[in-house]
Amino acid sequence: MQVAEHNMDSQASSALLQQVRERFAGKILAEQSTCDGIPTVWVDRADAKALLRYLHEETTPHFEMLFDLTAIDERVRVHRDGQPASEFTVVYHLMSFSGNCDVRVKVPLQDADLQLPTVIELWPNANWYERETWDMFGIKFEGHPNLYRIVLPPTWKGHALRKEHPARATEMEPFSLSDEQEAIEQEALLFKPEEWGMKRQSDNSEFMFLNLGPNHPSVHGAFRIALQLDGEILVDAVPDIGYHHRGAEKMGERQSWHTYIPYTDRIDYLGGVMNNLPYVMAVEKMAGIEVPARAKTIRVMLAEMFRICSHLLFYGTFAQDVGQLSPIFYMFVERERIFNIIESICGARMHPGWFRIGGVAQDLPAGWDKRIKELLEFMPPRLDEYDRMVMDNGIVKRRTQGVGSYNTNEALDWGVTGAGLRATGLEWDFRKQRPYSGYENFEFDVPIAVNGDCYDRCAVRVEEMRQSLRIIKQCMENMPAGEVKSDHPLTTPPRRKEGLHDIETLINHFLSVSWGPVVPPEEVTMSIEATKGINSYYLVSDGSTTSYRTRIRTPSFAHLQMIPEISRGFMVPDLIAIIASIDFVMADVDR
Repeated sequence: MQVAEHNMDSQASSALLQQVRERFAGKILAEQSTCDGIPTVWVDRADAKALLRYLHEETTPHFEMLFDLTAIDERVRVHRDGQPASEFTVVYHLMSFSGNCDVRVKVPLQDADLQLPTVIELWPNANWYERETWDMFGIKFEGHPNLYRIVLPPTWKGHALRKEHPARATEMEPFSLSDEQEAIEQEALLFKPEEWGMKRQSDNSEFMFLNLGPNHPSVHGAFRIALQLDGEILVDAVPDIGYHHRGAEKMGERQSWHTYIPYTDRIDYLGGVMNNLPYVMAVEKMAGIEVPARAKTIRVMLAEMFRICSHLLFYGTFAQDVGQLSPIFYMFVERERIFNIIESICGARMHPGWFRIGGVAQDLPAGWDKRIKELLEFMPPRLDEYDRMVMDNGIVKRRTQGVGSYNTNEALDWGVTGAGLRATGLEWDFRKQRPYSGYENFEFDVPIAVNGDCYDRCAVRVEEMRQSLRIIKQCMENMPAGEVKSDHPLTTPPRRKEGLHDIETLINHFLSVSWGPVVPPEEVTMSIEATKGINSYYLVSDGSTTSYRTRIRTPSFAHLQMIPEISRGFMVPDLIAIIASIDFVMADVDR
């Protein structure tokens, strides 16, 4: 079987770069080589939009999705060989689904003039990404319709991902709130529709504004949607995020490579160790660490178990949000049974932090296969029963079919991945198209639907659970023998077998455990098919024991941005079904 590379092969990369060179002769500032093989082109601000338009519309292949947009504060970075002079760099990560490849476009900027043209007209989902980049770095995007803070409060001082901004509360003055500042904070909390981009359609129309959240069971976390209603019809539904923001990317730049692993568990907190996977794979790629086959298979088995746990919670809350209360109680029972198995392997349930740079924390315990057999026996008949309870229920169908639908092109425009994309009929799964951690060795199908509505998004995830069971069964039956940790010196924590021979090896072991490895200066993006879509880590190493830049691209952030587009014209109860069908958690959105 011919297996696609994680990004694109050198021949395809060369062909794409040749197209860009010919069209933009003399305008390419540099071509950067990165260990992930993604073509990376530097271009001046004046030519950036033209190059992005060219990649979007004219190259072969063309890049349908703006996968990510972020920035790097370069001012204290040491290792920048071959890169143009830049104090801040804006990074556009584009994905081609037709060509199954990626490209990066980098634009150098100086601190005194941090401005770029917006690309919302090319990719609508650039709206939130540009707002986030302004919020975190202070980079302005000319032509943006509503450039204001998105994850930090409107009264926040400074831009948090700049290097001079404190990373810990202990680096700041003790908190105090004067009467004057309290008045300013209270004023900032007032709802002003104009600042949300809302307006009357005519002078004689009256609209009602309704706040859904930020504390409401149907918004699945600390999340708020400002609704504009004409009677019972939704005129607009503007999401308000940031209530759950904890500075996860900033933490990634202060923790050692190893000690950051538990933080990744808390991004999509329903995905467990699956969150560890793109992060540790990114570090392994930069460090040149080859993971043993047994460790790869264990990773796949645990990741698929967490996929089932996450989908069960989605399935139950989805039914609950459209008015069916019973299923969630049944599904929680199954979820707890799977968590018991996970705990017997990892020693913890929801957040084991169990994957390591170079492998996994420990080998499988005695009798692990018996527990997996139990899962494979009790789960399939339960899924069949849930189908009869939920998917075949007439009320569920009437509440969800034809509601919140979009097609494949709209999904790509808005950065939708995972089940939300496959529900439109596009058979694209990262585990199949760009296999990682040994997924190329497993037989499973990629479920799709055709209508792209609430019902289909649920149906795809239901079938994904059955495919996860297939993968888990193959892991159990074909578990390789051997080590669960690489022998590479940069694995963490390192092996102890030579730590007591002499004082030098003991010192090296101590430093590797306490400070972590020194990762070579590199840049890498590693992505996985997570529970809610494609999750990726973009890491920049400056040859230190910590990351210089940690960027977490989460699927939920992109998915929530589409709510206004697919909600207008429906009623409030329909909006609840739409929110439920997206399957998000706010930690995955806000980070």
